[in-house]
Amino acid sequence: MIIPGAELLATRLRHLLELLDGDVAAVYADLGLAWFRPRFTPVVRTLAADGPQPIRDLAAAIGVTHSAASQTVAQMVKAELVTLSPGADARHRIVRLTPKAEELLPVLDAEWAATAAAAKRFEAELAYPLSKLVDEAIEALRERSMRQRIADAAPDLGR
Repeated sequence: MIIPGAELLATRLRHLLELLDGDVAAVYADLGLAWFRPRFTPVVRTLAADGPQPIRDLAAAIGVTHSAASQTVAQMVKAELVTLSPGADARHRIVRLTPKAEELLPVLDAEWAATAAAAKRFEAELAYPLSKLVDEAIEALRERSMRQRIADAAPDLGR
């Protein structure tokens, strides 16, 4: 069996995320929440802790792009977990939890605590804590993007 190396890093990272998210989604299904997506949890937790806020602020709080937060919020509106209302100007929309989402908070808090404990034990099995490695990778890519790194590796590629 050939083990993929760094050249397939993004593919392997997507697979890791699929494994992690797939099992968390299975836990939600076990809890009778098969429709609840793992990507909803940071949004719900942030809004529960900090109250209603613009999508831009929500994106910053959970560490995703505005576009990713907007897509997640749109899915959550369809699931009746959040509502959107106009903000101070036309560019801002304020996200609020619905009563349906608020009713789920005790179950979601228990799931979050269990997931955090499981993640801590998982990381203890690894040679290097995955969360620390991910943080370092994000910081390194903020300093010099993968696009720039590819251009440095093959300066004539786009010409």
